[in-house]
Amino acid sequence: MRDETVKLALPAAGDATERPISIAIVAMGGQGGGVLTDWIVQLAENHGWVAQSTSVPGVAQRTGATIYYIEAMPPLDGRKPILSLMPTPGDVDVVMAAEFMEAGRSILRGLVTPDRTTLIASNHRTFAIGEKIAPGNGIADKGAVTGAIGIAAKTEIIFDMNALAIANGSVISAAMFGALAGAGVLSFSRDSYLDVIRAGDKGAQASVRAFEAAFDRVQSKSPEPAAPSKPEAASTPSSPAILDPRLAGLAARLTQELPEAAHAIGRAGLKKVVDFQDVAYGGEYLDILGKLHAADRSAGGAERNFAFTQAAAKYLANAMTYDDVIRVADLKTRSARRARIEGELELSESQVLQTTEFMHPRMEEVMGMLPAGFGRWLGGKPRLLGWLDRRVNKGRRVKTYSLPWFVALYVVGGLRGIRRRSLRHAIETAHRDEWLKAATEAVRANYQLGVEILQCRRLVKGYSDTHSRGLSKFDKTLAAIKLVAPRDDAADWARRLREAALKDSAGKELDGVIQTIKSFA
Repeated sequence: MRDETVKLALPAAGDATERPISIAIVAMGGQGGGVLTDWIVQLAENHGWVAQSTSVPGVAQRTGATIYYIEAMPPLDGRKPILSLMPTPGDVDVVMAAEFMEAGRSILRGLVTPDRTTLIASNHRTFAIGEKIAPGNGIADKGAVTGAIGIAAKTEIIFDMNALAIANGSVISAAMFGALAGAGVLSFSRDSYLDVIRAGDKGAQASVRAFEAAFDRVQSKSPEPAAPSKPEAASTPSSPAILDPRLAGLAARLTQELPEAAHAIGRAGLKKVVDFQDVAYGGEYLDILGKLHAADRSAGGAERNFAFTQAAAKYLANAMTYDDVIRVADLKTRSARRARIEGELELSESQVLQTTEFMHPRMEEVMGMLPAGFGRWLGGKPRLLGWLDRRVNKGRRVKTYSLPWFVALYVVGGLRGIRRRSLRHAIETAHRDEWLKAATEAVRANYQLGVEILQCRRLVKGYSDTHSRGLSKFDKTLAAIKLVAPRDDAADWARRLREAALKDSAGKELDGVIQTIKSFA
């Protein structure tokens, strides 16, 4: 068979060394990755280069981790180059990461190579959804990224660009643009970069400040500045300045009744409890805490720096400040929350903030607000409860700061006066007392086991379905602890149970530890 393919002469357009500058930017939503990309493209075009940018959005975190890719080069003899749409592993000149773990992901993708790539990254962390939803400490270890950077990159420029930008009233994209200029990988002057920023309107002056600070930082090659030390007064256990003035009496009582080791955490717990309900509720917190401290003293807690009392001060406060409908509505309508959002968005006086939130209440949450007796009666009417649930259990998009919804939420948030007579409070109180009883009984026979039981309260958190799942694991954990309580290593097994429950949201690891315990208990 003859090969009749027509073969045309396709000579190379230029030397093999003629290639574009390639820049990959990895950033999350809200970090200005698109703005930074536009700046770099405009910078190149201002000098007569041909530049092209593309972006591939993701859904990994918040609004997604997006890869922006830029290729730019001067035209050759009037001919425009054909530029790539995506970065190729091993062929990227500059990688810019607006968050430290994004730098690590770039290394894993092969975008950072020791023979070519300059890595410009901020070493601050913005936690991913997977890190936030973990029942325990789900924060990824950034040590692996730190180690990999020193091997994978040809040149590394790493510092906290987010903090630098905030200190100059700007956003991280401006600091990264300054770091790029300071790195000298593009043959453009500092003034050329500044001209691009100044061509914009909103926030140009702040962006210039952040740019210049980052540029100077890279040029001077100064080390990472040490974190500012906390004021000594803030770390002093006896400092009263951290409390609301109306809590002065309770604060004085706390200082008198509790050991010094528990003062700081006790004041924080007291402030949290009073903010949740009222001063009388803070008094109840100290009453309960005083009884737990008495059990601690009788168990020899002084020799252990009253670890039981310290744990009780923290986790009792958490147990007493459960998230109910009233609490959620109160937090949603606080002026401090609105001010925080406005500050994060950098709103001007002429702009109006409107937030839309997704809420999906269940009938259980509504029942929890009812008086305890009526709520229990309703709970015994499954048909009526089902009929009501079909009308309540629906997703709703709530415009928090529109007048109708704000008033509705504000009214609900103001119902804290009826909270202590509600069904939810009765349930939470009964559950809390059972947990504290188990801890108090345990500390008399095995001090560390009592502490571990208190710390199991870490499993209970959140709202609605999240709270239900955590509560289920908490109950399973305490039931398993009872099986090993007579053993000398009961505290170790309690710790294993709690850590297994915290690691796995599905509860499979916890079930495995429980089966192991049942095999020898």
